[in-house]
Amino acid sequence: MEMNQKFTAETFPHNPEKATEEGKNKFLAFWLFLGGETVLFASLFGTFLALRNSTAGGASASEMFEPKLVFIATMLLLTSSLTSVYAMYHMKNFEHKKMMLWLGITLLLGLGFLLLEIYEFRHYMHEYEFTMKSSAFGSAFYTLVGTHGAHVFVGLLWITTLMLRNAGRGLNLYNAPKFYVASLYWHFIDVVWIFIFTVVYLMGMVG
Repeated sequence: MEMNQKFTAETFPHNPEKATEEGKNKFLAFWLFLGGETVLFASLFGTFLALRNSTAGGASASEMFEPKLVFIATMLLLTSSLTSVYAMYHMKNFEHKKMMLWLGITLLLGLGFLLLEIYEFRHYMHEYEFTMKSSAFGSAFYTLVGTHGAHVFVGLLWITTLMLRNAGRGLNLYNAPKFYVASLYWHFIDVVWIFIFTVVYLMGMVG
């Protein structure tokens, strides 16, 4: 199929992200990229687990973490994963405007999560003097959770750029794989957060 071929809802491929050789290559390259990302986060998780009790006399996780705040942030990010699924559903059905709408909602939810995380960090720093330098636990916590936050920020920029560049172009076999790969990246961020929520916060709250 030609990249610039004009489509209708009836003629648009059911899996546009893999309808061309370039799309398949993007898909494969992205999974290789995720392999490297998985190794990165696995290393950070291992480091955190080794240092989680090294508080240097400072506040422990059970004393600092606020279940309500973490729960709200988690719900925002997990819901954003669902809205990105809706976006890809509309992409596959050649519904450009609906796809953009759901991607916009995904961005708002992701931004809400990121703002809560920034608030959380500031709260710990001012209320408990819990910083990167305060203890090994602090270094491990901010490195792991902060790296995830950086990935959320990159995901927000990525999706925003795609939306701006393709706002007036509609859907085609050139940009469909890009939207799809960005959506997969967003799901990866959500999966990593589930592990962070469990390993860092839940384990920390129960001691």
